[in-house]
Amino acid sequence: MRCPSRSGLRRERLSVTGAGPVGPYRLVRVGRGDLDPGEPGQFFMLTPPGHVLPRPMSLCLAPPGELAFLIDPVGKGTRALAALGEGDEVDVLGPLGRGYRLDVGRPLLVGGGIGIAPLPYLAARLGDAPIVLGFRSERHAKAAALLPGAQIVVDPVLVTEALDPSRDLLACGPEPMLRAVARIAPEAQVAWEAPMACGFGACYGCVVELGGHLRRLCLDGPVLAGHEVLAASDVSERAAAA
Repeated sequence: MRCPSRSGLRRERLSVTGAGPVGPYRLVRVGRGDLDPGEPGQFFMLTPPGHVLPRPMSLCLAPPGELAFLIDPVGKGTRALAALGEGDEVDVLGPLGRGYRLDVGRPLLVGGGIGIAPLPYLAARLGDAPIVLGFRSERHAKAAALLPGAQIVVDPVLVTEALDPSRDLLACGPEPMLRAVARIAPEAQVAWEAPMACGFGACYGCVVELGGHLRRLCLDGPVLAGHEVLAASDVSERAAAA
């Protein structure tokens, strides 16, 4: 298991350079400062104004001099982050975690819902790679504007129905989608998100059981091999049946 590099890890207070809606989500851009954008699939901890605990956010875009984060305002913390406007400041720590391997021959990017967040940066790094995105409504599908040219499916059609399993799958989305992708392609790279309070292994808030071993997703993930996610699924199913 590869460990995340800490060579570029920094914490900075950054100024918001802009924010705007992308479908039901919010894209918040901040000045990069001296932060390294890291590898696609890594994440940053953003501290919402008026809150003590930060929230993990995948890096969505890394234009020159900026970092951009796609935020789904579903809770108090994410709503506070989504409310940030130009000139506001936010504490940012990163890059953290383990990202996607880019040494793939025939990549296919797969995203579901807010799980599309790391894919624009990933697509920029990989170059010309096909993309399949799944959303639960046409309103949510408006976020596909971040990935021009992507193939889009909307519920009740499942994103897994549009996959080519012969390609190298790199996926991010809700856990049921990731497990379905992993069943199709056990060697797929899948980004599994989990709540966490620190982002660097101290709080143990993101511990999951993988293959009978407890692992911290902030260190051993968020990007895992598909067969690791299947192992976690098998463990939970056996526990539920016991």
